[in-house]
Amino acid sequence: MPGSNRYPDKYPVTPDGRYFVVNGRLWRTSNPHLAPDVRQELVAQLMNARRQVGAAKKAGDAGAERNARAAVDDAKRALGERGPVWWTDGAPDFNRRMVANTVYAAWYAALSR
Repeated sequence: MPGSNRYPDKYPVTPDGRYFVVNGRLWRTSNPHLAPDVRQELVAQLMNARRQVGAAKKAGDAGAERNARAAVDDAKRALGERGPVWWTDGAPDFNRRMVANTVYAAWYAALSR
């Protein structure tokens, strides 16, 4: 799936498909090797956990918020967006780094030309 863009045009995906860019920052994409049904279930878990974070914050329940944030983290790790990288070529992880400070800087600069 390298080079494909599962995100709107305003969030360009790096040529290798590992990251998308938001406000100049790289965010790791989900593991493209996950089976579609597995991905769908994990995304559903992630969205549910995010709703639980919001509800806990609204209720002022710090314990529930902590648990919900842990569930968000678990889902993101299962999707490959956090934790160990899903690629196997030994390339470093630039998740959450400014794209201008990475090997993707020239690619990103060329997008605006």
